[in-house]
Amino acid sequence: MELSVVIPFYNEQENVAVLLAEVRGVCDALGRSYEAVLVNDGSSDGTGACLDEEAKKWPQARIIHFVSNHGQAAALFHGLKRATGEIVVTLDGDGQNDPADIPRLLAALDDCDMAAGIRAQRKDSALRLAMSRLANGVRSKILGDGVRDTGCSLKAFRREVGDALIPIRTMYSFMAAMAVNAGFRITQIEVAHRPRTRGVSKYGLMAFLWRPLVDMVGLVWFFNRRIPGRIAVREKSGS
Repeated sequence: MELSVVIPFYNEQENVAVLLAEVRGVCDALGRSYEAVLVNDGSSDGTGACLDEEAKKWPQARIIHFVSNHGQAAALFHGLKRATGEIVVTLDGDGQNDPADIPRLLAALDDCDMAAGIRAQRKDSALRLAMSRLANGVRSKILGDGVRDTGCSLKAFRREVGDALIPIRTMYSFMAAMAVNAGFRITQIEVAHRPRTRGVSKYGLMAFLWRPLVDMVGLVWFFNRRIPGRIAVREKSGS
């Protein structure tokens, strides 16, 4: 399998059909073997049924249903573990990421290990923008990874980068930082950001601020104690 597209969904029944039609159109046009790993994070609406219906007419779709809700990070991490592609693409199920940007991210992997999206001209409320700026500023100052937009879920990366990801509750906020710390090369690309036209946001002040802050403290400790993932070596066999 050349490509895996991993998308977590939670109570997004109004977005499923529209988003997956876009993703399928883009992936079919790439001319690569691919799979779509779609994770239903214990939705309480009709999201699960919508995903099952789409899978009936899309052979490349694989549906994973959580019995109960465990959060975006758990859904994303489980989806990544089930993905079999050499390249992995991640995006949100709310329709705000534009699948049309996927080919640009894939092209960037010729020169790096992860291409991370930066949401240009964000279509969010003033409060969400302010919280995001604060969270990104604090995280960037402490971790020093140079990542400008940790909240953008649209990313493409080589399969081995997934081994560097730590399954914490706010993993989605630190994926690029984990990759950098493990020695992988990342590049950041401006991507489109669309307004949410269906459904409601699932993230409030808690998700944006104190949860990532708590996890970041743990990551600082881990990064300082971690054995480097990539070490330059020279081997010499005995005579």
